[in-house]
Order: sequence, then structure tokens, then C-alpha cells
Amino acid sequence: MTTDTIIINKEPVELFKILKFEGIVGSGGEAKMIISEGLVKVNGAVETQKRKKIVSGDTIEFMDELYKITLGE
Repeated sequence: MTTDTIIINKEPVELFKILKFEGIVGSGGEAKMIISEGLVKVNGAVETQKRKKIVSGDTIEFMDELYKITLGE
């Protein structure tokens, strides 16, 4: 599993928006679908809330990729 860092400009950010704007999935609709199907983990637990609030220090896991969330300057 590889780990990437995602820098956010403000907290919190909704989970589906991170997946969409970081290009992890192709669209917001696709992001919402994979979340509702239980394919995304937040901090190691399956997350099905599309609008789950993500903050600095959280991790998102999808398709054997781990993303660490960091707050930018």
C-alpha cells in the first residue's frame, strides 16, 4: 500500500469532495457511489457517510492507497 499526502486549505472538508477534487475518482457522483458501497475507509474503518467531515490528521483508504490529510498554511 502506498501513502500519499493530501493538503487541505480549510477544515473540515466533506469526504466525497476530497475524493473528487484530488482526482481519486472521476466525479462527485462516482465518489458518492463508492462511499455508499462501503469501498472507502476513514481512519481504518469503513465509512458510508458521503458528507463525513474530514480534518487534518485523518487518513482515507481506497483501492490499496492510503491518503494522509494535512492542513496547509
